[in-house]
Amino acid sequence: MTETKTPLNFALIGAAGYIAPRHMKAIKDTGNQLVCALDPYDGMGIIDSYFPQADFFIEPERFDRHLDKLRRISISKSENGNKKVDYVSICSPNYMHDSHIRLALRNDAHAICEKPIVLNPWNLDALSEIEAETGKRVYTILQLRLHPSIIALRNQVQQGPEDKIYDLDLTYVTSRGNWYYRAWKGDISKSGGIATNIGVHFFDMLTWVFGEVKENTVHLLKFDKAAGLLKLEHANIRWFLSLDYNDIPETIRSAGKRTYRSLRMGEQDIEFSDGFADLHTEVYRDIIAGKGFGLMDAKPSIDVVYQIRNATPAGLRGDYHPILQTIAKSL
Repeated sequence: MTETKTPLNFALIGAAGYIAPRHMKAIKDTGNQLVCALDPYDGMGIIDSYFPQADFFIEPERFDRHLDKLRRISISKSENGNKKVDYVSICSPNYMHDSHIRLALRNDAHAICEKPIVLNPWNLDALSEIEAETGKRVYTILQLRLHPSIIALRNQVQQGPEDKIYDLDLTYVTSRGNWYYRAWKGDISKSGGIATNIGVHFFDMLTWVFGEVKENTVHLLKFDKAAGLLKLEHANIRWFLSLDYNDIPETIRSAGKRTYRSLRMGEQDIEFSDGFADLHTEVYRDIIAGKGFGLMDAKPSIDVVYQIRNATPAGLRGDYHPILQTIAKSL
C-alpha cells in the first residue's frame, strides 16, 4: 500500500552494510523510492530486491555531483516531475556520519542517520547550526523507543512513584570473530569503541525510560568488553557489554547461539529481542509524517558513551555488574 501521495526521493550512503537492507525496506514499505546509492564495495546484489533502478556510485565525489545535478534539474524544471533527493539515509561507518550528514544538508536534503549519529557531543552543536542555516533536519534511528516492551516499561516508570529508584542489570554479549578487529569497528577512533558500537542504542533507551544521568561510573574498559554503573533519575543500572564468545553463558553457548541479551529489573525480565526488523519502517513513517528523533534526542546517549570512552576504570569496587566477579580471573 502506498503511504505517500507522491513518492519521495531517497539516497542511501553505505548501501552494502548489514543494516542497509532495513533502510531499503523502510523506504519501499512507506511507498517511496531510492533513486541513488553510494558504497565503495560494489557487490550490491541486495539492492535488486528493492530498487534495481537506483543509480549506484562507488566514489563519493560522483555521488555528490549526482545529488547536486538532481537538485538543479528540479530548480530549473527542465524535466517533468521532481528529481531532487528529499532524504539521504546514512548507514556508513560511525566516524563518517558527521561528514555524510553535512553532504546531505548541503544538497538540500534531510538526513536520516544510523546510530551513533556522531561520536562526540560537540558535533551535535555544529550540526544544529547547519540545520538552522539550511532549513533541513537531521534525524536518527532510535528504534527501541518504538518497541512495545520498552514503551510499556516507560509507562510503568512514569506511572509509578515519583521518588522510586529501580535497580537493573543490562547484559549484552555479541561475539565477534577476528575480522572485527581488523575492520573499522575495531578502531576506536573510527567506531568509538565497544560502548558506542554495540551499546549506544541501549543507553539511549535507558535514559529515555529512566531519565537524566546523575552518575556514570566505569568499572572495566577493554577493547572487547566494558562494564559500569549508570545512575539515572529513576534507576541504578549495572551494565556489561562484551564481544567475547567466552562471556556468553554456557547454557546459551550449548544451544549454538553466539549472542546473549538480558535486561532485568528486580525480578522482572524485560524482553525486547523480537520485532527489531520492522522498527526501522516505523521510524521512517514518523519522520515522513513530520515527527522523528532529532539531534537533541540523541544527545544523552552520545554524552554517555563519550564519557565511558574517556573514563579511567575504577576496577572491581562499589556496586559492579555480577558477571565481573565470574570473569575476574580472565581480566
